[in-house]
Amino acid sequence: MSDERASERVHDRLRRDVLTGVLAPGARVPSERALAVEHGVNRHAVREALKRLQQAGLVAISQGGPTRVHDWERTGGLEVLLDLVDPSDGPVPEHLLRGIVEMRASIGVDAARRCAQRGSADVRADVAARAAACAPRLAAGEDVLDDYAALWELVVVGAQNLAYRLSLNSLVLALATHPELLALTVPSPDDAPLLVALGRAVGDGDAEGATAAARGLLERD
Repeated sequence: MSDERASERVHDRLRRDVLTGVLAPGARVPSERALAVEHGVNRHAVREALKRLQQAGLVAISQGGPTRVHDWERTGGLEVLLDLVDPSDGPVPEHLLRGIVEMRASIGVDAARRCAQRGSADVRADVAARAAACAPRLAAGEDVLDDYAALWELVVVGAQNLAYRLSLNSLVLALATHPELLALTVPSPDDAPLLVALGRAVGDGDAEGATAAARGLLERD
């Protein structure tokens, strides 16, 4: 087995133990030597696995002392969110579904406002054109999910906010592996007028109108 695959195996096991509470915040992670023996790998592979966990905010490595588990809800980032929706762990818990959808709505609504405010004329015109083309198909009950996703990607690009773009990348990865999460983001035929309104408002540089339309599309129970 390559060092990379060996490190991945150790990482995945420790990640799962931390996120599920088997290794609680403040707990000592087994030593490199113990982990190497347990998993049948060399210590270099263990070190690489621990380094990745530290970068994700899951553990704290101490030179000359034990590696301890962080309270990851306080120290983790978006990459931890993707770990929590790992398809190998089964269906996404309801509270995580709710949190992801609410994050999407929060970012999407503000991105629409900022795209209307500071998106280039070409980007805003493109958003308007895409929305106008997509809305009739949506109203007719056609599958427009790819076009709808591309439209929102363009809105986020127009918002000129790198943090929003990186967050969108994480969301797209989560959607790709969880049908139950994807189902919560699919627009309905009744959303067609709001889609038209969003495109028109962004195209006109109407931040207030773009905010209202995006909120109607994204903020749902």
